Amino acid sequence: MPTSPPKAENLLVNLACNLALPTAIMTWGSGEHALGPKGGLVVALLFPIGYGVHDFLRRRRFNFISAVGFTSVLLTGGLALLKLDPFWLAVKDGLLPVIVGLAVLASTRAKEPLVQEMLFNPQVMDTVRIEAALAARGAEQAFHGLLRKASLLVAFALMASGAINYALARWILRSPTGTDASNSEIAKMHWASLIGLIPAMAVMLFALWRLLQGTSAITGLTVDEILRAEPEKK
Repeated sequence: MPTSPPKAENLLVNLACNLALPTAIMTWGSGEHALGPKGGLVVALLFPIGYGVHDFLRRRRFNFISAVGFTSVLLTGGLALLKLDPFWLAVKDGLLPVIVGLAVLASTRAKEPLVQEMLFNPQVMDTVRIEAALAARGAEQAFHGLLRKASLLVAFALMASGAINYALARWILRSPTGTDASNSEIAKMHWASLIGLIPAMAVMLFALWRLLQGTSAITGLTVDEILRAEPEKK
């Protein structure tokens, strides 16, 4: 009896709970005039923890992005509470994408590489149709080769983003951690880090394009057939 595909994840809710909301709380809600450093950290951590538990109970799958969001919030809040030199915040901002990139590389030999969670997503691609076409042609190994190449591109993008984030953080973060001035600088860093995302997103889009073209070639499906179509409204 065939197993049903895992339930699709809402990527917008994922990013909001794991990145956007915790960052906003740590940046603007952890000052002495608001929740305070400890209260801001606790409230910010509730979002990635809550989303990760909810997603695991719903889909029975470990959510890598929730783990990254939790780690990022914990490190940012922990460094602020310890009132360490801003240098360590810069190290955190630069090192975390590099660690994720190394994890992407390390997962290339796994049954389900991390890049599969990022790019081969049932919200974007018709994974059931693709897997059926791969099985019919015996092209599973060729597809895993495509995923490995995509993993290299994504890992490179993340590492480049880490280097850009570190440089930006060293330039922006100058005030002692735990102060209102530091919180204001973290807010600036949050928006400035979008600069580092531009080349990373460009490389990831290129990796997705390569994956689409390669999948089309080995399955015989058109790109339109590969991409998930919106259900018709009755």
